[in-house]
Amino acid sequence: MTPGRAYLNTEEIRSFNGRSDLWGAWLVLHCWGIIALALAFFALWPNVLTFLLAVMLIGSRQLGLAILMHEAAHVALFKTRKYNEFAGEWLCGRPILADMFEYRRYHLKHHQHTQTAEDPDLNLSRAFPTTKASLRRKLLRDITGQTGFRQRSQQIMMAFKLAGEADDMSSQDLAQAFSGPVLGRALIANGVIFAVMWAVGAWWWWFAFWALPLLTWFQLVLRVRNIAEHGVVEFSDDPLRNVRTTKAGPVMRLFLAPYWVNYHLEHHLIMHVPCRHLPRLHRLMLEKGYGDKMRIGRNYWDVLKLAASRPA
Repeated sequence: MTPGRAYLNTEEIRSFNGRSDLWGAWLVLHCWGIIALALAFFALWPNVLTFLLAVMLIGSRQLGLAILMHEAAHVALFKTRKYNEFAGEWLCGRPILADMFEYRRYHLKHHQHTQTAEDPDLNLSRAFPTTKASLRRKLLRDITGQTGFRQRSQQIMMAFKLAGEADDMSSQDLAQAFSGPVLGRALIANGVIFAVMWAVGAWWWWFAFWALPLLTWFQLVLRVRNIAEHGVVEFSDDPLRNVRTTKAGPVMRLFLAPYWVNYHLEHHLIMHVPCRHLPRLHRLMLEKGYGDKMRIGRNYWDVLKLAASRPA
């Protein structure tokens, strides 16, 4: 059952269902366009500041690709299913070393069992609240590439596991893992990115402007997003209390929360709603008087303070 049916009638839910091939194409083009503009900005004015800005912008758009892959996993990115599957796999998932099809299988379990013992994402949230020192260590490991390097290494190692061992792996392991063919497709996608970056820039651009953001800034904003969505919320089946929406201004949307990902509570209410409709769904929930019952963070800084509120 769609959790939103407890708060919205059939017509209201139906009003959010509209998908569009043009919107899907625009979102994918926008994501890659920001990446191209970041590279162009560095190429025109190469210095330390434009380098760091490019790493941050590209890392945030790598998260954007993950978000659009998530949209495709819910068959909400495009109206035409074949466009949805192709873009979700090749234009969004493979470039960031993700397998959309395995992710879809794993992620739907998260929606079915949110913040319960059966939730495969529970390990991302049950550690919070933690201490300030612990959160600092986590964020430091992310921004210095330690988390990213460890996770990518695990992905590669899992690619060489025997097929018979897959039954012994957890849902999250499978979502992170590569099979041989999946690893090959990820290498193809990154080979194309490497060739394009070399053609328009230099041979080292892929390492500096794709691998480095993926190992650092992407991991940092991914953790912050995960904390904001399910950190320090109720361990219950209440869809207004076991997930959080976080308010985000223009700067946060640029560097941390692209493509309306901050409206996570609304996404859980009706998981197949295209992301561009989530702000309107949020407004409707407030108009219907549910605002006081919803977990809504004032901003990401407040959510991080809450996540680090456990006494030392």
